[in-house]
Amino acid sequence: MTYSLQSKLIRFVVSCFIMSGSSQTIAAGFAIIEQSASGLGNAFAGGAAVAQDATTIFFNPAGLRRLESRQLVVAGHIIAPQANFSNTSTTDLLGNSVATGGNGGNAGKTVFVPNFYYATPFNQQISLGIGINAPFGLRTKYDSDWIGRYQAIESDLTTVNINPSLAWQAGERLALGFGINAQYAKATLTRALDTGSGCVGTLISTGLPDATAVSTCATNFGLSPQQNDGLADITGDDWSWGFNLGLLYELNDSSRLGFAYRSRIKHSLKGDADFTIPGGFSNFLAFVGSGSFIDTGATAALDLPETASLSLYHDINANWSVMADATYTRWSRFEELRIKFASGQNDSATPEQWNNVWRFSLGANYRIDKNLTLRAGLALDQEPIPNDALRTPRIPGHDRTWLALGARFTTSEQMDLDIGYAHLQVSDTHINHSNASAGTIIGDYNSSVDIFSAQLNYRFD
Repeated sequence: MTYSLQSKLIRFVVSCFIMSGSSQTIAAGFAIIEQSASGLGNAFAGGAAVAQDATTIFFNPAGLRRLESRQLVVAGHIIAPQANFSNTSTTDLLGNSVATGGNGGNAGKTVFVPNFYYATPFNQQISLGIGINAPFGLRTKYDSDWIGRYQAIESDLTTVNINPSLAWQAGERLALGFGINAQYAKATLTRALDTGSGCVGTLISTGLPDATAVSTCATNFGLSPQQNDGLADITGDDWSWGFNLGLLYELNDSSRLGFAYRSRIKHSLKGDADFTIPGGFSNFLAFVGSGSFIDTGATAALDLPETASLSLYHDINANWSVMADATYTRWSRFEELRIKFASGQNDSATPEQWNNVWRFSLGANYRIDKNLTLRAGLALDQEPIPNDALRTPRIPGHDRTWLALGARFTTSEQMDLDIGYAHLQVSDTHINHSNASAGTIIGDYNSSVDIFSAQLNYRFD
């Protein structure tokens, strides 16, 4: 047992180790671009320039000026991810192989994401709208006894965004838009606690031989490595706000250019850290004089990044249209997440060092007639996690390639129905993540995502 490992083991008792792994989930929930079924069919290519319905409130509020009548849009998306882990070498905090548990099953859990939009012209120059959506979110859940349970079991991040917007016709071909975003965020995180290894490791760090430490923990406290798991459950929520703005310029009667910006939103999540631990571990904590692993209030910063999009839309002729988009997300703000505990337990800080990323997309529409339009799209979506060592089982993401199809059915002068489907193929994903209080997980993920969307557009006038 090296002195480096011994010093790390001391931290097991003096800090709340649940957060050193979970913290990455709080600050790194996936950005959810699924804000319209009409856009999904094109893999959201041209999002800031298309402005074909009230969903433009999210993608570019300036696009409201292209809507000639009051409009209500209701959309829903079923997001079905697959994330299957294959273990190579997973160890506990003592460096021993985790002997029990499988690979955790499919960690990706199917979720339903709704959208709501309402838009109305106000006068000859002003249009108004409001959107309600979920711009960030994540849900992963493994079997409670899986091999990586000390790193993560459940991670759930939900946001609800209320976005009143205004668009102004600034010139014959230029429209400007602005919106306010009132946003609610809630996170729930759980993981198992290897209290047996914590007991043994702490005694080793005080100078006891390995065998003596194992014997003492088993005899005096009834604790053995990987045999006496506890559970940590962290929850927190917050309201905060930001803004979005946009520009839409008509290059000519068949082409337009859109630019949109959504600000970062800084949350301060407040909630509770609840620990379920064996009685023997409570006795051990009292014996070593530790105040860790007690139920307490907790706070954490959640800095959701800003995005900027540049989009182009062009009608080739009466039947064909093409569109393109480049979106930049500033994830580099996410350098560290620090958890503070109301009880005075030591802060838990996790380095993240995420990268800024780009998303590129191309799409095309074919109008068969006035009642039916077919769509297709392709996108390349970069992952901000910089390397295998900073990837965790809570967010086992990687670069994604989108293939999308969709259609719009016009059922009457007042109503359209949009449907869309996208398959996201995720690049081969390797993980080699170490956590001083949970050990090391090494393995590979085989991942993909399927998205099914439907949208109803209703025009009142």
